[in-house]
Amino acid sequence: MNEECTIYKTADFIGKRWTIVILLELYRGKSKTKRYSQLKENIPDITPKILSARLKELEKECLITKKIDVKSIPIKCEYKLTKSGEEFIKIIQHLKTWSLKWKVNNKVCEHANCKECKI
Repeated sequence: MNEECTIYKTADFIGKRWTIVILLELYRGKSKTKRYSQLKENIPDITPKILSARLKELEKECLITKKIDVKSIPIKCEYKLTKSGEEFIKIIQHLKTWSLKWKVNNKVCEHANCKECKI
């Protein structure tokens, strides 16, 4: 496959470990924003170095935004899905629906909408 192919370029950043998990974590729950510490707490197996790297990559790809509040001590950083990121969540949901239908028999995770997931 040619490296200039749109699918190749997209798979290059989306296919990295933890990327989709981070996007889903930003989507889950009632709050539209999450701090670094919340993400780290909710994804305990990810290392701080990888979490930081993936957040920077997702911001560069315009799937998330980072808001820095310098008025507080310590400085607070909050992350939020962009419109593009929210639209990508729909693609993830379609992948999940396909996987539940054809590949993974998972009773714990049988609903297509991850927004209210408690797992």
